[in-house]
Amino acid sequence: MHTFHIPVMGLAYTIDSPVKVARFGISSVISIIEDRLIEMMRSHYYPAVGETYRPIPATAPDYRARRITDYLNLVNRIVKEQVEQLRHKAFEAGSEITRYFEMLPEYHVLKQMYRQMTSTADSREKARLASSLRNAIKPGGIDVNIMTKTDKDNYDGNGQPITDGSDAVAALRGYVNSDLTDSSIVFSAGMNPRLYNYLEKCPQFNADAAGNFSKKIIVKVSDFRSALIQGKYLAKKGIWVSEFRIESGLNCGGHAFPSDGMLMGPILEEFKLRRQELIDALFALYQPALQNKGLPAFTHPPALKISAQGGIGTAAEDQLLHTYYGLDSTGWGTPFLLVPEATTVDADTRQRLCNATPADLTLSYHSPLGARFHYLKGSTAEKERLARIQAGKPGSPCTEKHLSFNTEFTEKPICTASRQYQRLKVAQLQSQQLPEDVYLEQLESVLDKECLCVGLSNAAAIEYEQPFVKGHHTVNICPGPGIAYFNREVSLQTMTDHIYGRQDVLGATERPHMFITELRLYLDYLTEQLEKARRQDTLTQQQKYFRTFSEQLTKGIGYYYQLTVKGLLPQDALLPELEQANRQLTYIIQAYALG
Repeated sequence: MHTFHIPVMGLAYTIDSPVKVARFGISSVISIIEDRLIEMMRSHYYPAVGETYRPIPATAPDYRARRITDYLNLVNRIVKEQVEQLRHKAFEAGSEITRYFEMLPEYHVLKQMYRQMTSTADSREKARLASSLRNAIKPGGIDVNIMTKTDKDNYDGNGQPITDGSDAVAALRGYVNSDLTDSSIVFSAGMNPRLYNYLEKCPQFNADAAGNFSKKIIVKVSDFRSALIQGKYLAKKGIWVSEFRIESGLNCGGHAFPSDGMLMGPILEEFKLRRQELIDALFALYQPALQNKGLPAFTHPPALKISAQGGIGTAAEDQLLHTYYGLDSTGWGTPFLLVPEATTVDADTRQRLCNATPADLTLSYHSPLGARFHYLKGSTAEKERLARIQAGKPGSPCTEKHLSFNTEFTEKPICTASRQYQRLKVAQLQSQQLPEDVYLEQLESVLDKECLCVGLSNAAAIEYEQPFVKGHHTVNICPGPGIAYFNREVSLQTMTDHIYGRQDVLGATERPHMFITELRLYLDYLTEQLEKARRQDTLTQQQKYFRTFSEQLTKGIGYYYQLTVKGLLPQDALLPELEQANRQLTYIIQAYALG
């Protein structure tokens, strides 16, 4: 129904977004990796809808998958009931059915039919159109996300790894066993062979005789090469990727996975030019794989969509992505953190987001995953982390263990944000008699790590007054850099109107174009990495990498120049920014001898 979707955000922030927005035709994505949070949400929503809550304890067989399955089924029932009730609402000002059609884009056929119904004076025609509109109502997708790297092994009572019991595989099984239809699972953070191989055990991802999928696969990618590699890997197994979701390497929320200097614009251009090539390459592998599995083959490739997200903030940017690059959907994440009707953010954190300036946002090293992590400074979780360091007790109690991957000191993996790891690592550093500057730099990299499992879940616990982890109430949040330009809470309808150009919630706020923001981030990132290499005396060894990086940025700047010449980007706003970026990059190349 809509040309945008709400991507997964944190753990709690979109945990129940479908309950809030799906009845209006808006698709959103739930994170299903934190099963304790899922269980907490079950305990909240069952009584809320008048049903009996029956806990699924951690001692139950396959409890993780069962919790996820049951929660998704519960959300699905709630949304279906909401849609049924909405269909019977009166077409009057402020009613949900009126909001449903008012929020649609102007060019949507149902929006035009709705306008026709409201303007006609013929009562019979009005009733006919109203009936047609009611029957055409369709909910937004209830989609789920698995970050493929969060795939910790789990063990049985004898200390042996549970077969198909790792975090990500169990979460996938939980989704597969749910009764969701016309739904997608989004895989993010790269390829996980164990997870992807498990898909072969899931016939739920097979197409029906007409080539339609009840459960679809979306793969989040950083560039065309990643899409081709992951798509081929799955196609060889008879598994079709229904959508590739491109995300900016740096101009995004949450974990950031920088490219080697490739910018969003050129990446989108490559997808635009090579889209059919991608479809043909995957179908050439998919078709014989189906035949080898004894499944019906198709004469034509199933549908394959291309979407993108990361830093979109204006209707003009959204329109460019749809009209010039031909995207099927755009992801609007960070701005929706200020829409209480769409996301679950506690009041204190939302106010911090409203007040945030560019200086309050950082591309941090806080994630135990080892990837860079966008972060809002001044959060309650940051204050708690610093207080623990000050008290000589760094690290967090590790209750969830989803990011336990380090085996430096222990046989079983532990989390680098945990109290156990940081105590051991600090003691090791202190015993090595390092030069003070080296010691302080390494110490900071250890103490920077922060618990995300609890911090990214607690907003829901606070909002719904439900216990999550006893005694732990602090919150951290990971908005994209664009949050600095959105400074007030708005309604769902207002944000939707902003996306479609019917309102402007930014007002007089000066905000750089999404392509410029990303370019600046990459220039800062390149400078930071060069300085780090210089301090560690590895600049010579990494010369090839940095040269490739700077060459890609040079090409990207040239590409944006071409778009401004064609009139696709605003010249007055972008040309000075591009010229400044070009001067900065030239200085970097000369200063570090990258030419």
